[in-house]
Amino acid sequence: MIPQWQPVESTRITHEAYDPDNERILVRFPNGVEWCYEACPPDVWRAFTAPGQSRGQFIARVLDHKPHHRFDG
Repeated sequence: MIPQWQPVESTRITHEAYDPDNERILVRFPNGVEWCYEACPPDVWRAFTAPGQSRGQFIARVLDHKPHHRFDG
């Protein structure tokens, strides 16, 4: 089951979702491309969505170093 996408106020991404069963963060970029970041336990999701956290910086600093791939739903 695909988690519910949530809109985000960010210059880097437009939507985000979390799949707790598979511990993955899903991100939709402004060009419509969706990426899946694997091996993201709940504490990584909470850090990613923390108030004031730059999504773009978090992606570059943390998520890009995890297994990731384009998400095709």
